[in-house]
Amino acid sequence: MKISAEQIASVLGGEVVGNPSVQVSTLSKIEEGKEGSLSFLANPKYVNHIYTTEASVVIVNKSFTPDQEVKTTMIKVDDAYKSFSKLLEYYNQVKLMKSGIEQYAVISEGAVHGDDLYLGSFSYIGSNSKIGNNVKIYPNSFIGDNVVIGDNTIIFAGVRIYSETIIGNNCIVHAGTIIGSDGFGFAPNEDGTYNKVPQIGNVIIEDNVEIGAGTTIDRATLGSTIIRRGVKLDNQIQVAHNVEIGENTVIASQTGIAGSTKIGKHCLIGGQVGIVGHLTIGDNVKIQAQSGVTKNLKNDSAVQGTPALGHADFLRSYSYFKNLAKLAEDVELLKKKY
Repeated sequence: MKISAEQIASVLGGEVVGNPSVQVSTLSKIEEGKEGSLSFLANPKYVNHIYTTEASVVIVNKSFTPDQEVKTTMIKVDDAYKSFSKLLEYYNQVKLMKSGIEQYAVISEGAVHGDDLYLGSFSYIGSNSKIGNNVKIYPNSFIGDNVVIGDNTIIFAGVRIYSETIIGNNCIVHAGTIIGSDGFGFAPNEDGTYNKVPQIGNVIIEDNVEIGAGTTIDRATLGSTIIRRGVKLDNQIQVAHNVEIGENTVIASQTGIAGSTKIGKHCLIGGQVGIVGHLTIGDNVKIQAQSGVTKNLKNDSAVQGTPALGHADFLRSYSYFKNLAKLAEDVELLKKKY
């Protein structure tokens, strides 16, 4: 897609200095700019590049005054960094502006959908499912029976959404994610074998949630696994049955949350964290990467380590641990001396 400097300035509310008709079709760093690309200058340490860049258009602050000739077309705005971010968002919206039902897609009997549906090839929507307006479902995705998906939600390629799942408005589910698979429930027999415990609950995902690629969210044994509004999940996270994650909590990659744990609002959880089952994690909790959480955490806690300690306690303890060999030598010398 090509767009002119004049059109960009209109989107950003900026002023064109140079050729308003010049067109761009790609984005670049200012130091790597090529003809037909758009870049921005916000950090003063990169100012020299505006005189040499081959980018066709560069977004700059209104306060920028060149001290030599600038060959590229500039768009002057109040804040170049924020304007470039706004343009990225606009570009992404245009790129994802698809509609229509492609060949080999299947919509089962009783399923209904709103306006401007995009359903990619080899995707499937099960019986009695309800799909909202402006929903985008990319190729090779599976939507089971009785699923509800709200308006403006994007389901990327290869996603599997099992029956009875409910997904809200303005959500993004990235490729390869599985929502609503069975929770890990087995009852042991006397002979050492196991009987599967039926998992008859569902998953509820509220509005404005983003779920990274390859993440798995299990259905509840009874009731619901719940992801509250505004939650952001990274790639390759495991959320077990009957877990509840509070509003606007952010969780990094490769974290695993065992069954029936409740996580509060506005928590920040690092990568490769392990959280055992049936815990209550309070609001505004910070859990450092690679921590193992084995007990309940109060509101506003910050923990680290395995098992997780208070963050300040962990740092103090680690300062001793890294010198443990030297401390042991000192103890041996003291034992010999006394």
